[in-house]
Amino acid sequence: MIAFFDASALIYLIEGAEPFAAQVRSRVAAVATQYPDLALAVSRLSWLECRIRPLRRDDHATLAAYDAFFERPDLIWLELTRDVVELATVIRARHGLRTPDALQAACCLQLGDDHVLFTGDDAFRRVAGLNVNRL
Repeated sequence: MIAFFDASALIYLIEGAEPFAAQVRSRVAAVATQYPDLALAVSRLSWLECRIRPLRRDDHATLAAYDAFFERPDLIWLELTRDVVELATVIRARHGLRTPDALQAACCLQLGDDHVLFTGDDAFRRVAGLNVNRL
């Protein structure tokens, strides 16, 4: 099983706003209990989206926390390849997701059936094949 984090889930987790951070930790822990070999995955889009606010605010501590997470050697990176962008285009056209969300959904679908998508956005539920864990 692979846990894919969209940017909202990572922001809740890393920036620690309560009760959201505790909720993310609890949900991830529950999935990890069920799947002890749980792997973690992100897209390059999450990396971009998570780093914007700390960079704007010159918040080095938060940026360092994100960098520590993104530098994990066991982290699976999903790239925005041509195939991902093509699938995101179809998702956006059929389900009305915003472009960033369509890209995230397309990245997550590259993982196959054995994934769980951690997100704060209900819009992902419209996409068939996504195993959404709404925070």
